[in-house]
Amino acid sequence: MDPRETVLAHVAGLLPDVRRPLLVAVDGPDGVGKTHFADALAGHLRGRGRAVARSSVDSFHHPREHRHALGRTAESVWTRSFDYQAMRRELLDPWLAGPGARYRAAWHDVATDAHVDVAAEPVPEHAVLVVDGIFAQRPEINQAWDLVVFLDAPPAVTVARLAGRDRTPPDPEHPDQRRYLDAQRLYADTCDPRGQADVLVDLTDLAAPRVVASVAEPPPGWAVDGDELLRTVRLPRDAVAAAYAVNRAAPPSSGR
Repeated sequence: MDPRETVLAHVAGLLPDVRRPLLVAVDGPDGVGKTHFADALAGHLRGRGRAVARSSVDSFHHPREHRHALGRTAESVWTRSFDYQAMRRELLDPWLAGPGARYRAAWHDVATDAHVDVAAEPVPEHAVLVVDGIFAQRPEINQAWDLVVFLDAPPAVTVARLAGRDRTPPDPEHPDQRRYLDAQRLYADTCDPRGQADVLVDLTDLAAPRVVASVAEPPPGWAVDGDELLRTVRLPRDAVAAAYAVNRAAPPSSGR
């Protein structure tokens, strides 16, 4: 079997057959190949008869004025790139609410730096939402996922791919590359995304991806209870991020 199909089949096989929608994140550094992998996974799942929707963290950028207000640094890439409140409100929370809830797969077009006014769609039954994007395991959104795939490759490889795709400088030490590499370091130090992901895939060779680490089947911490899929939540190792995640995952107060 083609190595790409082998990896896709492995990931698809980790998704349990339950009636409620499932949410899958495809995480990884800039330029590693997240969008292509997520598209291929969506196609593979459709081939298995699953209804699939696609979205991207990139569709929930903050406007450029907000992103660059404090300069173009690794810290600003890490802290000011994405509107996670909008992503929760428009996309993730409706999918977590279940079939019939209305969601929007996009909120902002980073190329035009404009709000995207897309019509809301109902969450389908027995469906899978596949979302690609950097920082997918930040505490603002990491509790939403049923499965996280982290794609990895050396910085020299990802920078070369970015240079070929976006015509950016091919030198990893160039400031236009360095800030994104350093932002990924901040992410790694705060959230340990490689260690926390359910599946770690080496994508150094696009034609020959390789599963480096994976949870068991079924994944530990998951339990199927009738039509429900229950999962023990994951917490970042950073204490502040962990506290934020606990607060975000807690049920709303009754006000009493």
